[in-house]
Amino acid sequence: MSPEDVEAIERDTVAAVAPPGVLEIDGWLVPLDNGTIGRAKSAVPLRHDVGPDAVGEIVAAYRQRSLPPAFRIAEVGSLDAVRAQLSRHGLAPQQPTVFKTGSIARLAAFSEASARILAAPNAAWAALFLGEGFDPVDGAHRVAALTRSPGAIYAAAGEGDATHAVGVMSFGARWAGIHGMRTAPAYRRKGLASAVLAAMARAAQARGVERVLLQVEAPNPARRLYRAAGFTEAWIYRYWR
Repeated sequence: MSPEDVEAIERDTVAAVAPPGVLEIDGWLVPLDNGTIGRAKSAVPLRHDVGPDAVGEIVAAYRQRSLPPAFRIAEVGSLDAVRAQLSRHGLAPQQPTVFKTGSIARLAAFSEASARILAAPNAAWAALFLGEGFDPVDGAHRVAALTRSPGAIYAAAGEGDATHAVGVMSFGARWAGIHGMRTAPAYRRKGLASAVLAAMARAAQARGVERVLLQVEAPNPARRLYRAAGFTEAWIYRYWR
């Protein structure tokens, strides 16, 4: 990807999780939040060729606000000096996460099954997001953040009028983003998540959006679903905390 693509992606990624505050420090975005969403509270370089000079200033900015310093760093060789500087500040890499990109057109054709598009989370959507098999505290933070995301849409699918799978799509300046994909444990592998993805992609097509991104933790079995939907790996990042 070009440096311009990387910057657009990172700006849209942070905007999607709507942190209460964001600083820009010498080529970095520094989101300020005390919730559970890593992307909403971890500094990220806007290019993959930045140097380590701003790391100390960013660490100080977090500490001045009584927030723990955190960084989201792609596993690319051009950021080796940044990682070395983070280590000097006592931070360590955690939580390998795969960043993927895809085509809205391909995703829209991924499933012909129907799913409902919502302008805001309703009670059934939120109940699934906070329900069995999921961390309710983390879920509550995510619902609040994603509800603040400007222009976001919400999708739900299930048997009849029930809600057994949900997802969120955010819209940035260039990219749509997939977030909050959850399926009730008893209804997995029934095509409901595919229906949610495709329905959101068709809504994105109506807005003229062509590209879509998502992040998925490396151990997550949902990576198979995203590969089938045409997503390809752009890079892996880790949180430094």
